[in-house]
Amino acid sequence: MALYLIGDVQGCDEALVRLLQHIDFSPSRDTLYMLGDMVNRGPGNAHVLRRLMELGSSAQCVLGNHDLHLMAVSLGARKLNASDTIHDILNAPDREVLLHWLRHQHMALQVGNVLMVHAGVLPQWTTEKAMALASEVESILRSDALGDFIGHMYGGMPNQWNDTLTGHDRVRIIVNAFTRMRYCNAEGAMDFFYKKAPENAPNGLMPWFDLPNRLTQNTVIAFGHWSTLQLPPRADVVCLDDGCLWGGCLTALKLDDVHMKDARQAERLHIKCPQSQDPLK
Repeated sequence: MALYLIGDVQGCDEALVRLLQHIDFSPSRDTLYMLGDMVNRGPGNAHVLRRLMELGSSAQCVLGNHDLHLMAVSLGARKLNASDTIHDILNAPDREVLLHWLRHQHMALQVGNVLMVHAGVLPQWTTEKAMALASEVESILRSDALGDFIGHMYGGMPNQWNDTLTGHDRVRIIVNAFTRMRYCNAEGAMDFFYKKAPENAPNGLMPWFDLPNRLTQNTVIAFGHWSTLQLPPRADVVCLDDGCLWGGCLTALKLDDVHMKDARQAERLHIKCPQSQDPLK
């Protein structure tokens, strides 16, 4: 039995098929953990969702910002962007089945000492806190409150965690951390404007995983979302967005030991994706 963590597919179904063949994935033996942004920008969004649905419990998925965008558009809370390619889902005969499956996926997953999210974890959160907050959002996504929340989901404030937050402000900051975050300042306040690599980051900003007082330092965190990040091998965090959609690779991280303590020990497997776009648009 093997566990595979796979980064942002973004509708590139052909790349996903090739990667599953490359790793010799068997749903009766292995488990996939998808790190969000299953859809949008690529050409095969509905195929990706159907493929993952067919795998049943052998595919466990966290939601990314593009997945939530699909939900918002489907509910009329957001308009399609010029670069969106989710029309195949919105016009599919099984549209409601696909959307129902999507809203029952996760904001975070934990296997042993590995915490999986799409974008990041705020430095003020422990692993236990992160999982509890993920559960709060998941309960809304799966309930009749989804439409009301989606209408208030967008916005960058508040950008700093406080345990006293309630209502839409509380859920919005949780969603932003799990699906949009890249940079924070020294106090742990999120910045959503700078998206490029850390080497040229503005003064006062640092990647969320580099904050010195981050409470998840003893947990291995696997994430995607950041195709421009060239992260050297390190024990505590691993980024699996290798720019599949942008002419890069679709990557799987193989976990033979669910209690892995050091991400550098895990094997990375890649396949090249022919798609080519600008990751900063």
